[in-house]
Amino acid sequence: MTLHEFDVETPIGRIAGLRGGDGDGVRMIALHGWLDNAASFVPLADHLPGVQVVAPDLPGHGHSAHLAPGAEYTSGVAVNAVLDVADALGWDTFCLLGHSMGAGIASLVAASVPQRVRKLVAIEALGGLAETVERTADRWREAIAAARALRGKQLRVFPDLAAPVRARMQANQLSEAAARLLVERGVRQVPGGYVWSSDPRLTLPTPQRLGEAQLSQLVAAIACPTTVVYADPPQAYFPEPLRTQRAQLLPNGRLHVIAGTHHLHMEDPATVAAVVADFLRD
Repeated sequence: MTLHEFDVETPIGRIAGLRGGDGDGVRMIALHGWLDNAASFVPLADHLPGVQVVAPDLPGHGHSAHLAPGAEYTSGVAVNAVLDVADALGWDTFCLLGHSMGAGIASLVAASVPQRVRKLVAIEALGGLAETVERTADRWREAIAAARALRGKQLRVFPDLAAPVRARMQANQLSEAAARLLVERGVRQVPGGYVWSSDPRLTLPTPQRLGEAQLSQLVAAIACPTTVVYADPPQAYFPEPLRTQRAQLLPNGRLHVIAGTHHLHMEDPATVAAVVADFLRD
């Protein structure tokens, strides 16, 4: 499947992305991970015939607009951006596929507007990251200090793409081919080379997160059929038994564990696509 550029205007600004596939096929919105972009789904799309794939660059990522000065990147902003894309496409109902942060956002969309989401595929996350009550003050202090320190910082300029590709390979255990896909869509040209195109504010810690009990309630409210795909070994931020416990909260859920790294949908797309295709056919 060849994916083509698209963009739509939304209340928060321009949302760009990639789309392709069978115009009569299953409608699927695919949401990428933190500091990734729509190219995250290029390898997987090749293995999903009969599916309309729309992969937006989430706000502040890839080719999409940054939020206005003073605005904050929150889960609510992301959920509404996804719904704005669906509205612009004229899709009253659709399936969702998300990876990592995108799976967390997709979970929230499914819980928030159950009448619109037909099926959900969550890869390497479900619900979102929790915080304890005891960490409330520390989280606020860290978030405010980081936000104040970001002001006036200059973006690093790379003379070519070799260094950012290496950085993504090392940070995410990615092959060179997968890292290059993300980097080529995740940089912009400036005098002297390239800089990351993502909004630097995306690197800031959020001052508040939901607690585990709240996230559990949201996951339990996902009414649509859901398939969860985890890589083995698990990521430190989403360890066992937490990730399995989350999946068990789903009213209509299935769990698949596949040997691989965090970006297994890019590194082993055929295996992941087989799980997704079987789920969509049922």
